[in-house]
Amino acid sequence: MYDKYSMVADDFINDDEIKETLRYADENRHNETLIHSIIEKARLRKGLDHRDASVLLACDIPELNEEVYRLAGEIKRDFYGDRIVMFAPLYLSNYCVNGCVYCPYHAKNKHIARKKLTQEEIVTEVLALQDMGHKRLAIETGEDPVNCPIEYVLESIKTIYSIKHRNGAIRRVNVNIAATTVENYRRLKEAGIGTYILFQETYHKESYLKLHPTGPKHDYNYHTEAMDRAMEGGIDDVGCGVLFGLELYRYEFAGLLMHAEHLEAVHGVGPHTISVPRVRHADDIDPDEFDNGIDDETFCKIVACIRVAVPYTGMIISTRENKSVREKVLKLGVSQISGGSRTSVGGYAVPEEEDENSAQFDVSDNRTLDEVVRWLIELGYVPSFCTACYREGRTGDRFMSLCKSGQIQNCCLPNALLTLKEYLIDYASPETRKKGEELIERQLLDIPNEKTRATAAKYLAAIEEGRRDFRF
Repeated sequence: MYDKYSMVADDFINDDEIKETLRYADENRHNETLIHSIIEKARLRKGLDHRDASVLLACDIPELNEEVYRLAGEIKRDFYGDRIVMFAPLYLSNYCVNGCVYCPYHAKNKHIARKKLTQEEIVTEVLALQDMGHKRLAIETGEDPVNCPIEYVLESIKTIYSIKHRNGAIRRVNVNIAATTVENYRRLKEAGIGTYILFQETYHKESYLKLHPTGPKHDYNYHTEAMDRAMEGGIDDVGCGVLFGLELYRYEFAGLLMHAEHLEAVHGVGPHTISVPRVRHADDIDPDEFDNGIDDETFCKIVACIRVAVPYTGMIISTRENKSVREKVLKLGVSQISGGSRTSVGGYAVPEEEDENSAQFDVSDNRTLDEVVRWLIELGYVPSFCTACYREGRTGDRFMSLCKSGQIQNCCLPNALLTLKEYLIDYASPETRKKGEELIERQLLDIPNEKTRATAAKYLAAIEEGRRDFRF
């Protein structure tokens, strides 16, 4: 039976409940009275359960869909303002013992270049990322207990945090590694990680087992219950996501929301972030082999419905998506994007040769970080390199209570402006700096608290004089 309080994956991601949810959504996709009531419920900014949200996703009434899109944009602005958090992935190793059929890192792929960064190479990569202006990284690895044990990951995190270069420093390391034990999650917490990220890939258990035929990742329940072990290990910021295109998207959508509901019910804290990657071409992976791909319009609707259903979560879009799609979903709820990314092991300091391909997937947005930052500024967004909440202990339920109440706005905008100012002075091109300075001037006036606004102005002036790392 479906039980969101259960600690067993088959109970809180219950196949019968998802199928019943999809039947309910189909039956009510044209029920305008019900859909209007669900939209009104969403306006309260308290979120929606998987059934109500699935009705919105199934709805094909253009006028009501447009209403959902407008509401998603409003909710995103209410919780996150015009801020867009910037980050970059850093691939440490692509050795992997799993047999995942959608990933070029699978163990049977004998022609992809297998690489593992040494600590010295990590220093070189991080210096390159710092020189771009990045302050927040998401480290990625394949699953290989021999070539990439937890000790290697912990040592790498220590190395990353230790590197100070000119005015550069990585202030937050998020971690996207395979499901592991409570003890290992404790060790990651002690190492000072930000968010622990793990994509489910698919919530459909039968499909999951076929897509992961060999290796430790084949264990559906162990993988799906990883977030509970992470929280038991003291990590209170976790990030979920599915790989859209592997299974029917409405099934995945319902499962993703049920996972969020489970975390909220059991731990009092839902996912800090939700990612929405789509299957992309890679070394020996053809996305056309998967027959559940979704078009851009459907993808945008998924983003909007996640935003109204889980209003507090940070939504992430990577360089898997091109500029056009990224621009569309920024209006519908996305609050974090990567820029200047490389999905190979190494490649920031010295680009890979064609015959040395180690990338996990092809990048669709190849712009530099400076170009992405300028583009966001031109669209009216505030590119943010802020890591203040993590460093001030505003994580887990402390962050969520501030976010849900709207109080987080009192520190988020000034912190975003301060970190943008640092970027503009230390790394930006003249054109980007000019446009960014104009944006800061305008946004400074939007800080509601007069005392906070005055303090922010003082800090901005100090940054001009060479001081760094102010935060509210």
